[in-house]
Amino acid sequence: MRVRVKICGITRLEDALAAVQYGADAIGFVFDSGSPRFIDGEKAADIAGALPPFVTKTGLFVDADAGFVHRMLEQVPLDLLQFHGEEESGYCGRFRRPYIKSVAMNADVDLAAVATVYSDASALLLDASVPGIPGGTGERFDWSLVPADASAPIILAGGLTPENVGEAIASVRPYAVDVSSGVEREKGIKDAARIEAFMQEIGRLS
Repeated sequence: MRVRVKICGITRLEDALAAVQYGADAIGFVFDSGSPRFIDGEKAADIAGALPPFVTKTGLFVDADAGFVHRMLEQVPLDLLQFHGEEESGYCGRFRRPYIKSVAMNADVDLAAVATVYSDASALLLDASVPGIPGGTGERFDWSLVPADASAPIILAGGLTPENVGEAIASVRPYAVDVSSGVEREKGIKDAARIEAFMQEIGRLS
């Protein structure tokens, strides 16, 4: 089965359409005002409404107030939620949407224990651990920290690029990969040629 791909940090319609054109399965909107890839609900709704069917629209939140998440769900037709902060499992499961939970990876992480705590998560997203920055850093972590027998579907993130995604997939064997800065021209602005190269590498491995 081909590794699935999410292009995250979408802020422009042309970037979303490029992601879809080259075969991405999902796009991500960052609803964290502290991120350089932040997008407001109105703009995200416009982009989401222009996408063709079968593209998963993901909303990324970082320790957001539950009311804010509900407002975004009312405004934007999100299919999947991504929680990228310190959210507890009860909070993550309260919005009646499938969700994925990010895990900041370091040598102390017990991934089996995390999977047990977030047993209703659709997948765990493994990202680099950078103090004070919840994601989108462009940093990779030690892929050998990911056990071969992970009990939850794994989405690999953190420092992925067209140049290293093949190595990453061979090392981790994830269900999916999530890329943001690795296919950008500048923060929040994607590069269609790098999206194409990234997706071509995914296709080569299929």
